[in-house]
Formats: sequence, C-alpha cells, structure tokens
Amino acid sequence: MFQWAQQTLANVAGTQEPHYGPEAIQSVEAQAKDTPYTELTKDDLKWRQLNYTNVETQTFYVFTNDGKIAMAQVIYSNVMSLNVTVQFCSKVFYQDGKTPNLFSSNPLHNHTASEDKFSFLADKCSVELSEDGSAYHIQSSTSDKCLVDVTFTRTTPGFKVGKDGTSYFGTDHANPWGHMYHGFWPACTVTGRYRTEGGDLDMSGKGVYIHAIQGMKPHHAAARWNFANFKSPSYNAIMMEFTTPASYGTTVVNVGGITTQDTILFAGAPQKAEHTETSQDAENEWPAPTAGRYTWHGTTKDGKEVTAELAAPLGDRLDRIDVMAEVPKFVKQIVAGAAGTKPYIYQYGLKTKLKIKIGDEEKEEDGQLFTEATFIS
Repeated sequence: MFQWAQQTLANVAGTQEPHYGPEAIQSVEAQAKDTPYTELTKDDLKWRQLNYTNVETQTFYVFTNDGKIAMAQVIYSNVMSLNVTVQFCSKVFYQDGKTPNLFSSNPLHNHTASEDKFSFLADKCSVELSEDGSAYHIQSSTSDKCLVDVTFTRTTPGFKVGKDGTSYFGTDHANPWGHMYHGFWPACTVTGRYRTEGGDLDMSGKGVYIHAIQGMKPHHAAARWNFANFKSPSYNAIMMEFTTPASYGTTVVNVGGITTQDTILFAGAPQKAEHTETSQDAENEWPAPTAGRYTWHGTTKDGKEVTAELAAPLGDRLDRIDVMAEVPKFVKQIVAGAAGTKPYIYQYGLKTKLKIKIGDEEKEEDGQLFTEATFIS
C-alpha cells in the first residue's frame, strides 16, 4: 500500500502507521539537556480540550495514612472532533489481603470546563482548582459504589520536564502532527473521604497529581508505559516512561524527579525503568513484570549530584486490567487485528526501600511504591 494511503487509513481507523523512524519524534529529553525542568504555573493547569483526536487526563493518587492506595481520574477523550466523551474513575486498593479492589467508572454528562479552564464541572462531579492554584477539590457522586470528596494540596512546586514538558511527533519538526505532555505535582497532602457501600474511608495521607495529554491517537504515540510513584517520610519519587511504536523507532522517553516534602531536589530526563524479571501472561502473552528497578539521576540547584534507586520483587499484583474488556468481542478482534492493540495494565503496590545519594551523603529510607506497566501494541 502507498504510504499516503496507509496514513489515511491510520487517521480514520486507527490502524498501524508507516515507519517514520526515530527522527519523527522530538523527545522532551532533548529539551532537558539545557533546561532539566520548569516549575508549573497556574496557567499550566488549564484544561486544553483540544479540537482534534486526543486524550486528556487529570489523575490524583493517594497513599493513605492507614495503608491504602487510591486514585481519582477524569478522562477527556476526543475522537476526530466527532465524539467527545468524559469519564470519572475512582479506585481503592485495600492491600489487606482480603478486601477486593473497589473500582468505579462512570460517564459524565453536561460536562464543561470553567470559563477560565482551571476547573472541570459535570452533573454530580467537579474538579475545582483553588483561587491561588495550590489545591484541587474533587467531588463525585456519579456512582453509589463510591462517593468522592477529597482535597489535594501541593507542598512543593509542580514541574514539567524541559521547557514545556512535551514530546512532539511528526516528520516536519516545525509543524508536528501530535504530542505527549506531562505536568506533575509530586508532593501533596490529602484530606477527605471516599464513602463506599462498606462505609466511609479516610483518605488522609500523601498524594500526587498528574496532568497528561496524548495529542494524537494514544496507540500511535505509545506502545508501552511504565509509571512509578514512591512515598516515604522524607522523599517523593516519580517517573513516567513511554515507548513509541516501531513507526517512531521504538523510542523510549522517560521523565521524572525526586522531592522532599517541601522542595524539588531535581527533575529531568532521562530516568530509567527496567523489568528485571518477567513472567509471560498465558492469557495475552505479555511479559508481565515480577521484579523491577527504577533509577533517577539529576543535580540539585546548588550543584549536588543525586542518584536514587528502587529495586525489588514486585510481589502479587494489585490488579490486571483488560482495557478493552467491555468492548464487544467482534470489535476487539477487529481492533487487535488491524492496529495490533491489546492493551493491558498491570498494577503493583509494595513496601520497599529507596536508596538515595545526595552529593557524598548516602541514605536508605523505607516507603511505599505504586507502579504500573502498560502494554498496548
């Protein structure tokens, strides 16, 4: 098939793209060589609501004081400006060995961003940014399974890697046809509760907020993802990695950073995520990780070199998510055959130790790690 025809089909049906090569992605890692990171301003927190195919998310993770891991998320999805859908999801990992995970996902109706784009509103749901830009209040009664009322207040500045936190896709670098963006609040305090059928859950603890935009078909931008989020009494370590499909040279882009509870130690790229041991999933043949190593490297504002490592067996996974589980079987077969996509997410939570060296000082600190490995195509 001629490349132009293949690309046209890809634009319409989401099928595999031609092989453009690694030169068709301008990784944010290149920006980070000169500007490791930029602190987020309030304007960076605005909803973009792009008028072409994209997925935009605001995701909030919490590590509760009593040992649970939970999340809340708004997913804004636009398909070719023909169909815009918004979903609110909430999830609780009890980690007590006996209580099943609580998961709720519901479509939002009459959704809109506020006039200033800082907040998102819908029937029975709101994600509102405070006037000073330092806190989000998330409320949702979209599901009787889980009523959400929590507040995330950042304790360090937020950051984006490089100058604008964005990797760009396209053979014409002056006119990219897609992009990938991440902005982080790596350290937050969390207050509030989730009201569930089993009773109220106190969400007091530490949190993370991530604003992400996949400004193109998601499976064209990334074939795999790794995410790591670690909390200890002194440190917050965060990492987001994606690997492009072969069409963009199977290029790995990894961004992240480490903070104390009130200061950014460093942020930038590249960082590194490794699956040091895997086990093939019999259901889908993905190499599900069973052990991992996550490493960070950077420099503090006063010039001290920082290295950090998390390395451990991942233990029993918290969940395995078949992203297309609710799609009719014949649609799933068409998509898997045409685009090579069969997305699964593997989620893990464990207590482990961060090894960190700041200048000549070496430390180890116990904490909790939440990590995800996502396989798409």
